Amino acid sequence: MKSFLLLFSFLCALYSNAIELRYHLSMPQPNSHYFAVKIDVEKNDQATQEFKLPVWTPGSYLVREFAKNLNQVKAIDGNGKALTVKKKTKNAWEVDCAGTTSYTVFYEVYAFELSVRTPFLDNTHGFVPGAAVFMYTENSRNQQGVVKVYPHQSFKKVSTALMPIDFKADAGVMDKSEIGVQSFIFKDYDQLVDSPIEIGNQTEFSFTAAGVRHRVAMYGEANYNVPQLQRDMAKVVEAATAVFGSNPNQDYLFIVHNVTDGQGGLEHMNSCVLSVNRWSYEGSAYVGFINLVAHEYFHLWNVKRIRPIELGPFNYDQECYTSLLWVMEGITSYYDELLLLRAGFYTKTEFLNKLQSQINYVEGSPGSRVQPVAHASFDAWIKAYRPNENSGNTTMTYYSRGAVLGAVLDAYLIQKSKSKKSLDGFMQVLYQQYVLGLQRGFTEAEFEQALSNYCGEDMRAFFTNYVNGTQIIPYQKYFEPMGLKVTDLTSTLTNFGAALEAGEVLKVRTVRSGSAAEDAGINVGDEILACDGFRIDKTSLENKYNNLQPGATLELLLARDGKIFTAKCAMKTYAKPQFSLQITDPNAPLLTYWLR
Repeated sequence: MKSFLLLFSFLCALYSNAIELRYHLSMPQPNSHYFAVKIDVEKNDQATQEFKLPVWTPGSYLVREFAKNLNQVKAIDGNGKALTVKKKTKNAWEVDCAGTTSYTVFYEVYAFELSVRTPFLDNTHGFVPGAAVFMYTENSRNQQGVVKVYPHQSFKKVSTALMPIDFKADAGVMDKSEIGVQSFIFKDYDQLVDSPIEIGNQTEFSFTAAGVRHRVAMYGEANYNVPQLQRDMAKVVEAATAVFGSNPNQDYLFIVHNVTDGQGGLEHMNSCVLSVNRWSYEGSAYVGFINLVAHEYFHLWNVKRIRPIELGPFNYDQECYTSLLWVMEGITSYYDELLLLRAGFYTKTEFLNKLQSQINYVEGSPGSRVQPVAHASFDAWIKAYRPNENSGNTTMTYYSRGAVLGAVLDAYLIQKSKSKKSLDGFMQVLYQQYVLGLQRGFTEAEFEQALSNYCGEDMRAFFTNYVNGTQIIPYQKYFEPMGLKVTDLTSTLTNFGAALEAGEVLKVRTVRSGSAAEDAGINVGDEILACDGFRIDKTSLENKYNNLQPGATLELLLARDGKIFTAKCAMKTYAKPQFSLQITDPNAPLLTYWLR
């Protein structure tokens, strides 16, 4: 019924002349890696019109300058006369359209970077993330429209979450004489951007879970088993839907790229794109794939609907900063493991081992004492996706620390309420209050207040210490009442403080702040030729310094920029926080409720 109403609304808009832009996407020569885009503009009443291409795509927090892939933008009026097009900014073009009621803009997009966020086209398939391909105007971005896809003759399928038009209508919306051409409705530009398109000869199958049809479009040869995926992906969908009690979709699409170098995933409102190694469907790698499915699927609530106010409506021209990515990505990372426990892919012990590993990674990283997770969230645009040789000393990923905070909050809510509340319940509150109620995102202050209200206590100290601060979380306080024994295994060891990279030569890969290597003046990129007068390899050097006492020295022969020099390195101690989690009572009521 909902689909019919949307189609009816579209037809009404069509005949009331409300549609302004119609997109045409073709790929006449896939081996050239160029998509050809035409935009028909109807009933123009502007003297000039600015067309823009986003500089980033939602869900991937880095300015990627998609305009770099565009060739010259051109325009013609309804009679075929060329219109003047001026480049205004790095991602905007101004069309002089005075005196013409309709005109067409056209351009080419070079597409040869296969990731979940960038366009790609070759003789095997095409992939279209909307932000990288489709330009827009500010006065039309809230209007509905049509995109027509003209697949190359060697491509037989088009997969997207957009609603297809399978009827013949006027104004060029659909012409049955165009064999293979497929047309789709979008309600506004945000939906067009949020609905990636896979074009080629992909394998398609479907399953129903939580009352929703789910389609899967598989590009690339791989060792997957369709019945197994139908069964196991359905388990994840059911477990995720159970957190919120309802599923907002009628139809959902997984686009999966099976390649050599998997790139991860990217969430969308009614779909997601997964890029995985083609041999990921057996053994432990298969659980990793299911984990990725769980992560991106949980995003259809947390990020795409439950969200910071900065993440929609979007400003496509610049960064959209928020301090809450630890909630959006980190809590989702907590749930992608918890969902696998609930769906039967993990045992309780395996889940706790995963949590223990995340805790030790977070607390054992030097950057965790320098960068608060709120800052890591805010600076994702300039730090997370632009790391350098010093990043390990100064930054902490909001994915891992956010996941740990999610586990801590879940345990605390359960123990404080005696199993009457949990993180599930808090996520439901956010969904009801902001998504279904206010129909908007929340501010940082609103999120903190909502958590305080739900918890029944002022949570400012928690935020001060662990979100906006860098203190080590007192894990005993939060986990031992749940039926776990938390052991602090932090030890002080003699350490060199430099990670080594073996290849044709032995090189320094990273140097930890305050370490023996830093004190000795050793730089990232230095080549280690010898130690104490002897040639040495990576294993031998690591064995040597691991068995030294504090204050003992090594004399290293190094090369930097072609110059040979020596450095004396006096060993120092380093305390790396580490914890273990063990179940003390498998039948403890709080533990049973938490790890249900």
